[in-house]
Order: sequence, then C-alpha cells, then structure tokens
Amino acid sequence: MRIGAIQLDNPTVLAPLAGITNLPMRLLAKRAGCALVYTEMVSANGLVYGSAKTCQLLTSSPEERPLAVQLFGGDAELLAEATRRVTAAGADIVDLNFGCAVKKILKSGAGVALMADLAKAEQVLRAVRRATAVPLTIKMRTGWDASGCQALELGRMAQACGVDAVALHPRTARQGFTGRADWSVIERLKKALRIPVIGNGDITCAEDAARMLAQTGCDAVMVGRAAIGNPFIFSQIIDLIQGRAPSAPIPADRFQVMRAYAAATIAHVGESSARYLLRSRLGWFARGLPQASQFRAAIHQLATGDEALRRIDAYEASLVQTLQR
Repeated sequence: MRIGAIQLDNPTVLAPLAGITNLPMRLLAKRAGCALVYTEMVSANGLVYGSAKTCQLLTSSPEERPLAVQLFGGDAELLAEATRRVTAAGADIVDLNFGCAVKKILKSGAGVALMADLAKAEQVLRAVRRATAVPLTIKMRTGWDASGCQALELGRMAQACGVDAVALHPRTARQGFTGRADWSVIERLKKALRIPVIGNGDITCAEDAARMLAQTGCDAVMVGRAAIGNPFIFSQIIDLIQGRAPSAPIPADRFQVMRAYAAATIAHVGESSARYLLRSRLGWFARGLPQASQFRAAIHQLATGDEALRRIDAYEASLVQTLQR
C-alpha cells in the first residue's frame, strides 16, 4: 500500500494512542514488523506556543521510519503552522485527528467535534494541505450518529482536498470505546473513495485483522489497544495474511520485549521519570503470565529504572524455576 510517496511493506499500522504510543512503544511495534507507526496526539497549540512537554512527543528514531505525526486542534491556521513545524522536524506523514471524543478535546473544537462542523473541517483540511508537501492523512470516527453519512461526507471532502489516506474507527462519538465497531461503514467508505482506507476498531488478534481486510476491502488495518504490551500481534497478522500459521510468543520472547521496553523508556525519559512510567506499564507485558500479580506488586514502588531491569530478571528466573518443577 502507498500513502502518497510512502510505500508500506505490509498492511499493518499502529494506532495513535494518547499517553501510550511514545517512542519506546513505537519501536517495539516496528521491531515486530509493523509497517507504519503514529505518534500519540500532539497538540497544535502546545507545539506552536512552545510547550516543552508537547515538543518531547516528537522525539523520534531512524529505526521507526516511516513515522506519522498526529496533530489535533480546532484552529485551521494553528494546525497549518504546527504542520509546517513537524514537517521541518522530519515527519514522513502528517495526520489530523478527527476522532478523539474526550470531553476536553471536544470543548476546544478539536477531534470528532470537527465532524459536526464540516465547513470548519474543510477549512482545516485545505489549510493543512497547503502547509506541507508530505503525505497527509486523517483519522476519524463514524460521526455523531450511526448512519455513517458524516464519515462518508468527510472522507469525500478529504479526498477532494488532497488527503492521501483516511483511517476510520467506525464507532460514533457518543460510543467512545463501548459497543461494537460497525465494520460495514469501513466497507462503504472504501467503495466511495479512490485513496487508501485504513480500518480500525475491534482488532484483538491476527484473525480479526485478516477478517477485516477480507470483509471490508480496506487497504490496511490499524491496531490500537490490542498492541499494548503485545507487539507480537503485528508479526502474527503478517504471518496470517501471508499464508503462514501465526505463532504465539514464548515467555522468553515476552521477557526480551519487556527488557527492551524498559531500556528504551529509561533512554527516552531519563532514569528518574522512567521509574514512574515503568511501575504501571511493565505490567502490560506480564498480562496472562503466571505470577503476573506478584510481579505487578514488586514493581509498584520502583526506585530506579535499573531496578526495573533487575525485577524483570528476577521474575523470569522465578517463572522458569516454577515451570521446571
């Protein structure tokens, strides 16, 4: 699949997840074979007005390329200026968020609020398209009702404005992450557009991804929550769609990924901040393993990043010993 001039190796994409898809998380996905990764949401306002915390979200590595930077905001000119800045910083793709349904985002006129004001959405799309020559994508929801009409209208508008691909999470603004994603809206959008359509929603395993591709005809699948602590889902999807039986990771694989995530987090945010992040996030990778609750308790009061690595080693040694009995 191509997004503008960007050729993807396979049809797998890591979704932008606020507070989660930082550089360490994206690197795990890339190493598992994911073709395209997105940053977490980056505030156009924060970027333009020099928020250090916002600017840190753009920290990248050559290993994760191509990289899509997702921007959110409700002001066309601020979004255009933010687009110029992330383009200058080396973004391979710029993405606009039309799907976030968090209340504080909606109050600012951003996210899925733009789907309720398509005239304003068109202003945003045209301003941002003029601001960059790199490929431009958008990520949206079904809209404010279940009909899918707003998604189809916005998709056609985006195509007319020069957007290079559209990602659709087919839940309404009011659903949030509840209920079921209506994949039929993805199918309808794909039939309506010439540009690539990326499907998102209710992909929990490789079989779901293969089924979405077959049922909707979408060009790629975007995996979000199912990839948290489980980057192996990308290699499993690739195996399945290429005719191979997907293999489940063995415990040694999971501990290797756990160490890589801990080390990358320490390098990314520093020793002091890493200990706080790892107290909760390392538990993602232990989900489903024996003694997971004991491990989560052991890391709850991490004093240093290095201690996290020692706790991982101790957990693996204890688990191996238990399995050998």
